[in-house]
Amino acid sequence: MLFDFEKISPQDAYKLVVSSVVPRPIAWVVSQDAAGLVNVAPYSFFNAFSNNPVVVGIGCGPRPEGAAKDTLANIRATGQFVVNLVPFDHVQQMNVTAVEFGPEVDEMAEAGLTPLPSSRVGPPRIAESPVALECETFQLVPAGQHTIVLGRVLAVHIKDDCVLDAAKCYVDTPKLGLVGRMHGRGWYVKTSDRFELPRMTPAQWAERKATKAAE
Repeated sequence: MLFDFEKISPQDAYKLVVSSVVPRPIAWVVSQDAAGLVNVAPYSFFNAFSNNPVVVGIGCGPRPEGAAKDTLANIRATGQFVVNLVPFDHVQQMNVTAVEFGPEVDEMAEAGLTPLPSSRVGPPRIAESPVALECETFQLVPAGQHTIVLGRVLAVHIKDDCVLDAAKCYVDTPKLGLVGRMHGRGWYVKTSDRFELPRMTPAQWAERKATKAAE
């Protein structure tokens, strides 16, 4: 069925996209305002986009009344933030940080999370997260009511027991126990449900085609 985005409302277009572009990783973003007040919020409009420099992107929408959310306001003010990835063991705490608190509320404290100092940026990282990406603003891209925050990753912290070989930068990805965002108001998925499908070379594909043709 065709849905022409020029003929449907933005809200309907949004519903179609978020219910079909799944699963999406979750950026558990820690930022600070100019006075140092910490904010924590989850964003599922998120992914990594380049390798040199390493750039991640977050789609920050407005509050219901139209004002910028604290995350975007803080990033505009300081140019720094930390993306923490969400483990299944702490999805309840992540859900607390999704509450629309006022800017004076410390979501880290409300959710019972533990701040740890970052190495390259001012905002702290979340101790309960197995992965934390320290970022500085690379570019802010207006996109309708959203602002796409592109952040250059300056450093990454990965939980020690999830690193297989530090010299080779091998990570035990399944052991991270991360979750992804699905559809609706509360559906998520565990990333532990996976299968392996190795990529093929042109020669391997040609061999497969030849084998099938001979059958």
